[in-house]
Amino acid sequence: MSDQYPLYPELTEQGKEEAQRIMDSFKPKIKAMMEDIMGELYSDVSYYVESDHWTNYRNALMDGFRNYGSGKPNHEYDYKELRQAIYKNHKDEIVNDLNQDIIAENDRLKAEIEYLRQILIDWNR
Repeated sequence: MSDQYPLYPELTEQGKEEAQRIMDSFKPKIKAMMEDIMGELYSDVSYYVESDHWTNYRNALMDGFRNYGSGKPNHEYDYKELRQAIYKNHKDEIVNDLNQDIIAENDRLKAEIEYLRQILIDWNR
């Protein structure tokens, strides 16, 4: 028995070996349990964590690019600088894309007007 810790007596050699066997008997069970948990975490959870994280990140970036004044005050300058750099370096492409968007919207609205006009004609018959 140890004089330093009388409430925790030292084990005999046989006791130490038996205690080690008991501890070793848990290793396969713990290993199997950890593999199962890690498998579930990797296949069932990590996909959603990554997707959710990247979606939130993307949305925060897009909000900063889209909305001049609705971002956090300390980021407003950064987003303004980025928008200006993008516009300055890609002005022709941006103007062309905006023009194509307007043309596509115009075509869609014309088709919708024609569709509604046809409904009105059919309804009045």
